[in-house]
Amino acid sequence: METNPSSSEASRRKLFLPSLAMASFASGPIAVLGALFLIDIGNTFNTSVGVTGQINTAYSIAAFIFALLTGVLSVKFKHKSLLLVGVLFMIASALGCFLASDFTSLLAFYSLSGAGYAIVSPMAFTLVGEHFSLERRSKAIGWIVAGGALVYVVGAPIIALMSGFGGWRFPLLGFVIPVLLFSLLTAFLGLPSASGSRRISFDAKVHLSFRDIFLNRSAAACLIGDTLRSAAFVAILLYAVSFFRQRFLISMELASLVLLGGAVPYVLGSLSAGRFVNRFGRKPSTVLTALLSGIFTVSYVLVPSVLLSLLLMLMASWFFGMVASSANSLTLEQIPRLRGTMMSLDTAVINIGSALGTVAGGLALLYLNYEGLGIVLGAIGIFAAIVFFLLAKDPTKS
Repeated sequence: METNPSSSEASRRKLFLPSLAMASFASGPIAVLGALFLIDIGNTFNTSVGVTGQINTAYSIAAFIFALLTGVLSVKFKHKSLLLVGVLFMIASALGCFLASDFTSLLAFYSLSGAGYAIVSPMAFTLVGEHFSLERRSKAIGWIVAGGALVYVVGAPIIALMSGFGGWRFPLLGFVIPVLLFSLLTAFLGLPSASGSRRISFDAKVHLSFRDIFLNRSAAACLIGDTLRSAAFVAILLYAVSFFRQRFLISMELASLVLLGGAVPYVLGSLSAGRFVNRFGRKPSTVLTALLSGIFTVSYVLVPSVLLSLLLMLMASWFFGMVASSANSLTLEQIPRLRGTMMSLDTAVINIGSALGTVAGGLALLYLNYEGLGIVLGAIGIFAAIVFFLLAKDPTKS
């Protein structure tokens, strides 16, 4: 019995967006595991929390290097193939971390997840740009961003529960690897294999791609703006829980709910951004949500009430979710023929921004307490809005 080609194609199309959202979700669990079990991992290998935390440094360095490399490779290889390689990197990372016998090997294997993320993330956005109509792209991007954030809502409790059965290693085998294998399968079945043109040499393509992006004022502005908004988000992602524990003396149990609660509005914000973008445009949506995320970041550390502070923090998280989707929608459209390279560079600068935000926030906290941290990182978010407003443009409106 022959397979109906049209039926097969329809099934593939139905899997397309879910497979991209699943790839985004699957990129996150090992990072969540690292954040949850720094102390436990340190106890296993007799390393301090400060030393053990360098797994995140290794992750970020690998992500930055491989994001740049992906920008080069994306002009030659199929984007689907690159995404599958990225998922395979993360599978190797999880398996290696499960089997690691010393901290050095754990550090090396953990960094592979950063490399995998730096390949998967830009390729997911690039595939949206290639295969979705302009009107549908913003909603699709919202689902990809939400997929990455959902791991904090769904994955973190599962990982914590599984650790009770076999320590920090068991969730790698029981959750992280199965999720990655499922992602690999859905991506293989659901993503098209179409490739771009190869009419000029590889070396020429690489040279022209990077030159054209950096000489394009709007494209460069999007990269700068994304660096800054990523730095500002550290105020929520990294420092919010510590703020509530130290300022309002809440318990660790309540603090974990703050982390979970902060992830929910981020997911909802990223999903709602698609409709907002289609109604008001990519640039206005990015400018407004970047501005509001910065304002609410400043405000949540300044109020004396724990409930009001929590509400303002949740609003900041909502607008950070919105700006993540809106800014990705704007960046994706800058130079359509160089989407793979553009989104790879964007992944690289987002990792730089996160590192800069961590340093800036840490110094502000050291010398100016949490009020200074909120003001500094919030101001960075507001400055991101100014960069987008003054220098970026939406090519789809030209």
